[in-house]
Amino acid sequence: MRRHLRLGVNIDHVATVRNARGGRHPDPVRAARLAAQAGADGITAHLREDRRHIADDDIERLMRDLQLPLNLEMAATDEMLAIALKHTPHAACLVPEKRTEVTTEGGLDVAGGHNHLVPYVKRLGDAGIRVSLFIDPDRRQLDAAKAIGAPVVELHAGAYCEAHGAARDVELSRLEKAAAHAAALGLECHAGHGLSFETVGPVAAIATVVELNIGHFLVGEAIFGGLDQAIRRMRALMDKARADAAGERSA
Repeated sequence: MRRHLRLGVNIDHVATVRNARGGRHPDPVRAARLAAQAGADGITAHLREDRRHIADDDIERLMRDLQLPLNLEMAATDEMLAIALKHTPHAACLVPEKRTEVTTEGGLDVAGGHNHLVPYVKRLGDAGIRVSLFIDPDRRQLDAAKAIGAPVVELHAGAYCEAHGAARDVELSRLEKAAAHAAALGLECHAGHGLSFETVGPVAAIATVVELNIGHFLVGEAIFGGLDQAIRRMRALMDKARADAAGERSA
């Protein structure tokens, strides 16, 4: 039977719009509820050190009110570890974080940061939190993720989404090879960052990818047609690409 491809909806930038003016509107928790109704399988929220979008209160309300699993994106710092252990979300995705970046610029250097990351992966895992590492589609980083005991990796799809023509084909091949290597290592493989209606199909068709995390594009599309419609269309494109790919493999 074809495995369901999960969709995680990142609600960070609903909070970005709220914080631009202050107050409580638009409410990211309301966006999470709408995402659930539209077919999301989980909600992702990145609690940054500078609290530029999601705030501590948002995490508290999401944990209290949300029926879907919460994936907490976080830097590997003592502050964020304490917050994760306090709330025990379903999952925690460790990501690199710089104060000067507009958005996450690349994957974690797991190979170079082995000694720093090991205790965070262990503490989170011991608390029953599913740990994932946001990494570039690179064999060395995948091997390092396996070595430090993380059960899940999320492949950074940004280079693929930003490329055009033959360069995009090259980046898609990198994602396909990385996902296959992750599966060979026994790692659960996710992908995210920059995916849109245009770019999601080929990534959704990769059989060894089991979850896509998409946020900024969906929040942007919500301005024009509503969040519900944007998520439902993304869900349909993902399902079609996965079904078409499965049909081709069985033919």
